[in-house]
Amino acid sequence: MDHFVRPGLRFEVLDSGPADAPAVVLLYGFPQQPSSFAAVASRLNAAGLRTLTPSQRGYTRAARPTRRRDYRTTVTASDVVALLDTAGLAQAHLVGHDWGGNQAWGVAGWHSDRVATLTVLSTPHPAAFVKSLLTSKQGLRSWYMALIQLPALPEALVRRTLAKSLVDNGLPAVFADRYAEAMAEPGALTGALNWYRGIPLSMREPLGTIKVPTSYIWGRHDFALARRAVELTADYVVGPYEVIELEAGHWLPETEPDAVADAILARVEPTSR
Repeated sequence: MDHFVRPGLRFEVLDSGPADAPAVVLLYGFPQQPSSFAAVASRLNAAGLRTLTPSQRGYTRAARPTRRRDYRTTVTASDVVALLDTAGLAQAHLVGHDWGGNQAWGVAGWHSDRVATLTVLSTPHPAAFVKSLLTSKQGLRSWYMALIQLPALPEALVRRTLAKSLVDNGLPAVFADRYAEAMAEPGALTGALNWYRGIPLSMREPLGTIKVPTSYIWGRHDFALARRAVELTADYVVGPYEVIELEAGHWLPETEPDAVADAILARVEPTSR
């Protein structure tokens, strides 16, 4: 498949690997692109798995609604369900990084029957994140989320500093330049930032415990997400669960693709035998 649709929206999909193999859905975050997972997907394909990497809501002209409520986690999770329906998949293995991780938690919580396994990179369970804001220094790390709620000003600030900020926070320049170029398309940056603007509405739709087999991969030097949120996430997963700490930062798909692929395969393979 090369795309799927939702009312008024069209999402592109990178579909690679054997068409009849178990499927892994790869979900990226801000301000990434489907190519963020290219090295991970290559490893998974070589291991005999199919990978589906959709374009995210807000990142392309054909799927860029303007209302904050169109970026609630319940809505972005439904995008994944629509992808699975279009692909004719009853279930898939789900992998998400950054906002894609938040989206993946949502799918696993609200649509657990569609998720064979869950692997989340960097992003804690949403309830654990909220709790960490009140019980640790996570609030200081997340100050920018409040700023992004403002109109227009965040776009002006981010547009001027994005590439440098990404490199300063550990993303290799080749990726930083690529993402900054994509965000320069008219409307793209606002679409991407709207995931943050949906936070207040998403908090009205709480996510419960996760029952599917889950791996959580976190880099010890993550500039955005602190250890306390990682520790608290265990309180919200009741299925088989493993935390994998890497000597790495935030950008795990780009900087640690082999470690990420190994963790996904370790989670997926027992269910594929």
